[in-house]
Amino acid sequence: MTDAISASPTPASNSTQVNSPARVLIASLVGTTIEFFDFYVYATAAVLVFPHLFFPASDSNAATLQSLVTFSIAFFARPIGAVVFGHFGDRIGRKATLVAALMTMGLSTVLIGMLPGYDAIGIAAPLLLALCRFGQGLGLGGEWGGAVLLATENAPPGKRSWYAMFPQLGAPIGFILSSGFFLILAETMSNEDFLDYGWRIPFIASLALVAVGLYVRLKIAETPEFRKAVEKHERVAVPIEVVFRSHLRSLILGTFIAVATFVLFYLMTVFTLSWGTTPLERGGLGYTREQFLVVQLVGVVFFGLTIPLSGWLSDLYSRRIILTLTTIAIAIFGFFYATLLTSGLTGAFLCSIIGLALMGFTYGPIGAALAAPFPTTVRYTGASMTFNLGGIFGASLAPYIATWLATHYSLDYVGYYLTASAVISLVCIRLSGREEV
Repeated sequence: MTDAISASPTPASNSTQVNSPARVLIASLVGTTIEFFDFYVYATAAVLVFPHLFFPASDSNAATLQSLVTFSIAFFARPIGAVVFGHFGDRIGRKATLVAALMTMGLSTVLIGMLPGYDAIGIAAPLLLALCRFGQGLGLGGEWGGAVLLATENAPPGKRSWYAMFPQLGAPIGFILSSGFFLILAETMSNEDFLDYGWRIPFIASLALVAVGLYVRLKIAETPEFRKAVEKHERVAVPIEVVFRSHLRSLILGTFIAVATFVLFYLMTVFTLSWGTTPLERGGLGYTREQFLVVQLVGVVFFGLTIPLSGWLSDLYSRRIILTLTTIAIAIFGFFYATLLTSGLTGAFLCSIIGLALMGFTYGPIGAALAAPFPTTVRYTGASMTFNLGGIFGASLAPYIATWLATHYSLDYVGYYLTASAVISLVCIRLSGREEV
């Protein structure tokens, strides 16, 4: 299965160019920040805007659920993106593939900002929205694994978790940028203007961010580990086939190790924003959009602060210990989630801070942990598939499931759902070999 075309040209052939640590970390961080900004802009709009503009024929609760279904589409597209971009990332190199992933995500996001609503083109509007959301998922499916490998495959000994946490910082930074954008728009224009055209501004503005990301990405060199694989003619013809044939156990365990991470984040962001801004007469908490965006932004600050802390601790002790202790804490937090969230604005702040701080502790080391079991020749595909399959099981339907549980039972059951996901992840952490975490 090794590559027989040893003389084929490849961007990895330039072994004289060396990436500086600053260039590597900036390139990995800038790209994921842009990708997650695009991703979270959609998540916010899926709660605040799309139910009104793309699904207006339904009642309010049904429109929100339909909007959240389109939100989930990206998670089913992400493994496809992981396979496609992972294949080329393992065959032709990390750099070129990361550029292509960023362009895919950026174009899909800009197109969403230009879509007409249901009133203008009828059923075609939500269908086109779903198609663009699928494109977002494809791009992010190829982005995350490559960004983590760009960092880890340039990392010095003993610093792999620290380097791997830099792409993870793109999540809180992207979230702060997207939520901040919507908060500014909400404060500076009427609700009518916001729903008419204001919501489109963050989507279209992402084009400028993508241009910056492409500039940074095009300046980096291929990773040393991939260059060595090319020089030794170790590349495989079909990376995904090798992953399923030789690394299936690592793929399955890694997928469910990541489940609690995904469930926690999308409960603390998409679902909590939706439920927090749902009127009291419909069973929600009745906060204004501006109030709850501030609650989430404060929580995300703690998310960003605990990511580097967890990366440092993971190199100091081990990723396995940090992930185990954090997952236990997530399971405990699930039992207090509803009580905190419904204890007034102070409780909502505490819920957001604790939940998203725990998210930082689990998200920081997860990149290095999911990439570790796979050899260089299939690492892009293996790490990307693991992370994005975890997204399907942990995140794709999390806001929908949580909304259904809260509507038909109570908010307490949303917390139990989080606890159950943490138990699953904890079992898989313990089942995995030490070298896999």
